[in-house]
Amino acid sequence: MLLSEVMSHQTQVERVAPIWQEWMQRWPTPAAFAQAGTDEILRAWGSLGYPRRALRLKECAQVIVDEHGGEVPEDVDKLLALPGIGDYTARAVACFAYGKNVPVVDTNVRRVVARVERGEALGAPGKKEIEQVAALLPEQNGPEFSVGLMELGALVCTARAPKCEECPVRAECAWLAAGKPEAEVKKRSQRFVGTDRQVRGKIMRLLRESDSPVEQKLIDDLWHDPAQLSRALFSLLEDGLAEQDEKGYFHLPR
Repeated sequence: MLLSEVMSHQTQVERVAPIWQEWMQRWPTPAAFAQAGTDEILRAWGSLGYPRRALRLKECAQVIVDEHGGEVPEDVDKLLALPGIGDYTARAVACFAYGKNVPVVDTNVRRVVARVERGEALGAPGKKEIEQVAALLPEQNGPEFSVGLMELGALVCTARAPKCEECPVRAECAWLAAGKPEAEVKKRSQRFVGTDRQVRGKIMRLLRESDSPVEQKLIDDLWHDPAQLSRALFSLLEDGLAEQDEKGYFHLPR
């Protein structure tokens, strides 16, 4: 559960599923994963993007082994103390893996609560929405309620063209009563082409697919802008996603 949540953050589930299955077969326990080599992990991460998540997962597995006897903790605060684990992931694991009655807020839940409770088209992340969802939770069957709230946002109370006529809470919806006002600020999609992130991805792919250290010339051939390429390579070294040996060749961390 924890692995799938981290992998699917900012990555489509369709891309995550086959890699998650491969990882679970290769490293079925935190202890097994903690012993894996960093280069092996980064190669297995493939093209999921944001490879620093893979490094944080290794750190996370080591803490689970050292401090929790190799078992993923079930308490939200203990989960939040793990490297790379944010509020949503901690609450999702506690709720759906362990059946804890804790509020879980994703984009879909945030939108439903913003519309029904506050009359806003979209909700901005904040502490108040955790409190609002917590107030809605029934005393029992919290995980089932949370799944239902997520499904409501994903299938009915959608960002575009919501099916208000099918909504079971339309009579209580402040946004519908207000005439469905549009959001004041529209979120812009992130540009990828031409960014440092694209260049980093090209370098990481070269290192993953190489069985031996890579010389600078091969990296230089990856991108047309030497300054941007140098900046991207340096950032990978700084992030611990690549290393340079004494001969000046580059490789994945070992």
